Amino acid sequence: MINWARIDELYEDFGADGFTDIAEVFVAEVAESLDRLSAAQDPESLRAEFHFLKGAALNLGFDDMSRLCAEAEERAARNQSCTTQKAQILEQMPATCEVFLKQWPARLADS
Repeated sequence: MINWARIDELYEDFGADGFTDIAEVFVAEVAESLDRLSAAQDPESLRAEFHFLKGAALNLGFDDMSRLCAEAEERAARNQSCTTQKAQILEQMPATCEVFLKQWPARLADS
């Protein structure tokens, strides 16, 4: 679900304060993108939100979510149905963010 090695790398690169800022911005931007995704209907709007979420997920080590967003982005770009992927992302991304927010402070304190 979450690539904690990637989280460790970011924490080492940016320190506690920098990483906290990254995490807060990430969660806020993802929430905004999920709102836009929920409302999106046309293939280009869907593709754009899937693309954004794919990159955000990849940057923070949400590997499974990144792969799901990549699949949805490709389907939207080909004007294929991505309803299933959209529903999965709208359900799983907030859950993944919640796990991240609950677990990262303790995981990083242990390292």
